[in-house]
Amino acid sequence: MTFQEYKTSLQNDAPPAGLNRALEALWQAGKGAWNTSHEITQAPGDPNVDWVHAWLHRQEGDLSNAGYWYRKAGKPVYEGELQDEWDAIAQALLGE
Repeated sequence: MTFQEYKTSLQNDAPPAGLNRALEALWQAGKGAWNTSHEITQAPGDPNVDWVHAWLHRQEGDLSNAGYWYRKAGKPVYEGELQDEWDAIAQALLGE
């Protein structure tokens, strides 16, 4: 799936089939379903899921908690626009 296909899929009611947890959580966040996305990110052990988890806490303004999850993900704290980071995460997870 390309980034553009992924982003366009946000117009649908359900995520595309076959997404991994990180992409599904990010898709839910892109739909504005913060709680659903956060629930998906609760299972530990996947740095990509932790990266989405960091983004979620940054979105809610909890920068301390976001910093913790960025460290768990092995990613630097992003300081740009939230949408730009959402796009960057999606592109990275899709291999673009």
